[in-house]
Amino acid sequence: MYKEMGEKLKEILKLDKEPVAIKWSVRIPKDIKKEEGKSRFCTKLDKAANGEIFYSTAQEEECMGGIRYSGMKDRKELPKNMQSGAFLVPAGVYKSIPAVQRSWQNNVPIESGIFDAVIFSPLTKADFDPDLVFVVCNSEQAMMILHANAYDSGSHGLGADSGPICSSMASIPYLTGKVTYGFGDIGSRNNMNLKPEDVMVTIPAGDLERILANLSEMKTKTFFKRNQKVTP
Repeated sequence: MYKEMGEKLKEILKLDKEPVAIKWSVRIPKDIKKEEGKSRFCTKLDKAANGEIFYSTAQEEECMGGIRYSGMKDRKELPKNMQSGAFLVPAGVYKSIPAVQRSWQNNVPIESGIFDAVIFSPLTKADFDPDLVFVVCNSEQAMMILHANAYDSGSHGLGADSGPICSSMASIPYLTGKVTYGFGDIGSRNNMNLKPEDVMVTIPAGDLERILANLSEMKTKTFFKRNQKVTP
């Protein structure tokens, strides 16, 4: 079902990149290969957008944010400079530790100790029911998703700020069930193959069928007919 929805999403929005299916698993998957080597959570999204299917555990996560916000490890298990955010000051992300700590109040982790793995796949190849669908797109495509989300529900998406996308575009939409949009953070944009104009939208998988139906219906309406570009 989700494979077909992935194809439909790509077709309607004319996406260049594959939407990514993400699933948290309480046990190690038996029919999906484990990621080879370590990478950051944001890099895993890039890998899946490029066609890879794999699961990842705490052992395959090399970023403090990824391991914490995805629920693979408790914050207290990390070194003190990671817990405090001190490492982000010389990196230039924040000016001081208090600024880090204030910012982190908005980053919400999935509770550790619940899940053993996170599964990543192109949505069009997903043989599982995902929790989230992560989309890299341009601003107009993102606008269409947000309009489709509001079309029948009146619900507004969450706007992500400069927090790490392992929180803003993964754990937060997972925990809130809200369509979320953002621009990424400096860490993710440094570690993903993104164009300057790329933005991100995460859709809770349970909303995808509704959003696709709304996208199709909206295209028949006056405002969105005007918005459709004619290719010479």
